[in-house]
Order: sequence, then structure tokens, then C-alpha cells
Amino acid sequence: MKYQPVIGLEVHVQLKTDTKIFCGCSTQFGAEPNSQTCPVCLGLPGALPVLNKKVVEFAIKAGLSTNCSITPRSIFARKNYFYPDLPKGYQISQFEDPICQHGWLDIKVEGQEPKKIGITRIHMEEDAGKLVHGELSGSGDGSGVDLNRACTPLLEVVSEPDLRTSDEAVSYLKQLHGIVTWLGICDGNMEEGSFRCDANVSVMPIGSEKLGTRAEIKNVNSFKFVKQAIEYEIQRQIDLIEDGGTVIQETRLFDPNSGKTRSMRSKEEAHDYRYFPDPDLVPLVINQEWVERSRQELPELPDKRQQRFIDELGLPLYDAEVLNGSRVLADYFEAGVAAHGNAKLVANWVMGEITRALNDSGTSIEFSPVTPSQLAELLKLVDKGTISGKIAKTVFDEMWKSGKTPGAIVEEHGLVQVSDCSAIEGIIDEIMAANAGQVEEFRGGKEKVFGFFVGQVMKASKGKANPSVVNELLINKLKG
Repeated sequence: MKYQPVIGLEVHVQLKTDTKIFCGCSTQFGAEPNSQTCPVCLGLPGALPVLNKKVVEFAIKAGLSTNCSITPRSIFARKNYFYPDLPKGYQISQFEDPICQHGWLDIKVEGQEPKKIGITRIHMEEDAGKLVHGELSGSGDGSGVDLNRACTPLLEVVSEPDLRTSDEAVSYLKQLHGIVTWLGICDGNMEEGSFRCDANVSVMPIGSEKLGTRAEIKNVNSFKFVKQAIEYEIQRQIDLIEDGGTVIQETRLFDPNSGKTRSMRSKEEAHDYRYFPDPDLVPLVINQEWVERSRQELPELPDKRQQRFIDELGLPLYDAEVLNGSRVLADYFEAGVAAHGNAKLVANWVMGEITRALNDSGTSIEFSPVTPSQLAELLKLVDKGTISGKIAKTVFDEMWKSGKTPGAIVEEHGLVQVSDCSAIEGIIDEIMAANAGQVEEFRGGKEKVFGFFVGQVMKASKGKANPSVVNELLINKLKG
């Protein structure tokens, strides 16, 4: 490739607060249109905004978790533009003095060395409303405006133009998504717009230091679509340049159906928005004591926890990555390890049976009917030889359905493992007598037949025979 892509991302993170950023209206998703509004978020004359303290606390934690400096004195500004879903005619945001500045995230792309991606700023702002078109608007072919989302609190996280490929962009987004959901400040639901991305894409000749003209792709709401949109836009700009055309600065939309971007409008610059300090909101002053208190409240972040799982618990990288898929999953796993002790065994069950049952039932881990302590109790029954590993899976399924303890299920269904040598010998003798031909095959050197006998013994014992005892007795008798 003769051209070097240059990518910067602006990510809008909807904060998981009960009420909006400047009023007491609910932020609950999916309510009846315009049912969660008041004079403040409707922009009625004389209504005054009051800052939600929880939004500030969430912003500080996001900044600390992304290596940002927290600005001691930040101000809110009015970003002026006119659109039907913006009732005030301006959006309250931050411009010159955002709450968080100069951070970074370390990303990893397979086959590459870790790379540091700069974060220019994180600032607080209110969301706009939502245009609803066609039948959904309740007016046939017309459009309506739902202002339930107006004034919903957002953090905008602006990266430096340090990304060079779509894979790097996706890695950065996943890292950021993992942090804000881990902190509990965002639900991360991309389909509902809780985590959405604007991608700024340009290309420049390799070796050049002059950045190309960028196009902004607005509101992409999945990792897959971000990758597709960036790759299409890179190729579109290269083709345009090589055909003698000129890339213009504009805002574009991505169409998932066609896999293409299309022009939406010319791209505004900061001066187009006529930013100025909001006269209804005083400067926000954050002292060092507040910052340190927030730092102490931070949980162990995913990358550090993942490394601890490897270093202290001896898990392979793959297991550590899977178990750190969410904070709730990692908590479940660690509680199971604390109750049982064998980290690898617990990991196998969480990634295996627990994950399977969650997927089959459409349940999330926090609502698992099998608690970490119950899982540990089940595994201890296997450790003691009370039940076999195979029976343990049957017991687990019953635990999931009934909520009963493993001990109660084993006793109720008579599932205690048979380790008595004389009882198992009797079963083996019967099977050997009924399968004399296979016995001769084994003794003639066809050792694969051994698996047949193991299966027959386990079947005859209804899975209760101790596998290690079965193997030992079978070997002795077959070699007889």
C-alpha cells in the first residue's frame, strides 16, 4: 500500500445514572416517547440546569482508569447548532477545559507489539433527543421527536490520531468498552446506543508528515461495523486520490447493508459551533482530595486482574482473557476458587458447563442459579471420589434446574460412585463372559478394544463405577 491510514476515534459513553445530567428525569431506556421530560430537558425558557454529582464522579473514575489528568477547574460550554432533536438550540458540553486530559490506553493486536494510543480528552456533555421516522413516529409517513434521551449524561472520549488500522481501532474500542463496563459507569449496550463511536479517517502518502483530509463516520454502534466502515473509507479515499479526485472534509454515515459509507453533510469545525461558557453553570472545581477518594474506590482493572490470574493462579492466557470478559464473571470465578482452591479446575467448569448453561437459558452470570460455593461443593464431591466427573455433569444440570445442593441431589438420586472392587469385578466378569470374542481380540494385540470394555462397564453401572478402579481392574483381568 502506498498510503498510510490515520484514524482517530470519538466515543460517546452513556453513563449509567438513574437521572439525567442537569435534571431529575429518569434515564430508563424504552419508555413511552416524551414521558421522561421536564422544563430543563425540554429547553423551556427560564429553566435552569443543575449538575448531577454522580456524572462528575463517573467522569473522574473514567479519567483515572485511562491514565488521564483530572482538571482542577473545568467549565461547561454551549455548543450551538440547530437540529429538530435539540430543543434548546445548543448542547451543553465542554470545550476548552474538559474534566480529563492527556491519557492513554495500551492496546494489543495479534502479531504486533503492544501499542500506546493517546487520549486527548474526556469531557461531559448532554445527549440530544431522537428523531423517529415513519410508522414508529405515530404519524404515518411523517417524523416525530422523542426527547426522552435529551439531557442524558454522556462522556465523550477523544483519542489522538494514533491508530493505523481497523484492527487497532477495534482493539482500542474493546479496551475502552471493557473499562467503562468494568467500572459500572456504562452498561455498554451498543444496540441501544449506550456506547457508540465516530471514526475520523484519512490517508496520506507513506513517508509524508502532512495529514490527509479526514472524513468523520458518525454513530457506528458495533465493533464489526466499525471495522467494516473504516476499511471501506480507507479504500474509498485511496481510490478517489488515485483517480485524480480530492477528499473533502465531511461527515458520512455507514450503511451496514451495503457495507459502504455515504455523505451526510459537510464537516463543521469548532468555530462553527460558536462555543462559549454556559452562563447558567458555574465552573466545576475538583480538589485533590476528591480525586484521591475516587482513586481509592476504583476496582482492580481488567488488564491487571488478567495478569494476576496468570501470575498468581497459574491460568493460561486464554483462560485469563475469557474469565475477564466481564467483572461479574471474574468475581464469580474468584469466589469459586476461594471456596474450592483449584483455579484451573474451577476455570474449566466456569468456561464449560456454566457458560453452556448460561447460553442455553439466555441467563447472565449474575443470575446463575448455581452459586460459586455450590459449584465448589460439587467439585469437592468429585475430589473425594463420591461421584465421577461424568456424574458431576448430570448433578450440575439438576442443580441448574432445581436449585438444590449437589449433596442433596446425589443422595436423592442414589448417584454415589461405586469404588468397591468386588462389585466392579462382578460387572467386569459378566461383560467379559458375554464378549469373549473381544477379549481374544484384546489379548491378540488389538488394544483399542479396551475402550469398548470401559464403556460397557460404565453403562452397566449406570455411570456410577469409579473410572480409575474400572481401568485398573480391567487391565488386570483382560491381560489375565
